[in-house]
Amino acid sequence: MLYFALEYRWAIDRLTGDQASVLRAYELGNEEWELVKQVTDVLKVYKHATLRFSRGTPSLPSVIPAMDHIDDVLTTQSLDTKYLPAVRAACALSKKTLNRYYEKTDVSKTYRIAMMLHPRHKLQYFRNRTWPEEWIIEAHALLRSEFDENYASIPVPDDFAEVQHVTQPKPEVRTIITATLFNAIDFAFTRIRTATSTVK
Repeated sequence: MLYFALEYRWAIDRLTGDQASVLRAYELGNEEWELVKQVTDVLKVYKHATLRFSRGTPSLPSVIPAMDHIDDVLTTQSLDTKYLPAVRAACALSKKTLNRYYEKTDVSKTYRIAMMLHPRHKLQYFRNRTWPEEWIIEAHALLRSEFDENYASIPVPDDFAEVQHVTQPKPEVRTIITATLFNAIDFAFTRIRTATSTVK
């Protein structure tokens, strides 16, 4: 809504600027338009997060990094003097609310386990974010406990052929997958060649 207002500011100014119009009471001054602009800028981080998690495949391991990113942005904005004091105060309050939600991720072990099982994150994410070492040890113990309680007792087949039989696709499916993969690679190389030839 604010983005729309900024985009059509000229029309809004025209509608509300007419002396005879009943909309005159809603006319915004330059300072108010600056406030609209700054609030729009501050809300972008929420818009991007909302769009990301509204996709068809939201990912549990991306919840904590997304919250960390929003927290970083709000911290920066709440201290940035280019923003009006009211906007900085709103960022600080928003950060406080975000931290309350962040604390709720501790109630469920699922978030931390999903992070540790994600190939890109593992425990290194927590170290990069300078989590206290005792929190990292606790998260690792949580994962180990979950595995021991629910998965360690599941029998693993001794025969590799049995595993291979279960995991290998049928030959015709394998052919389709291979053909699709090579078509995608060919397409990518064609695009790269085209892009580099136009740059020269």
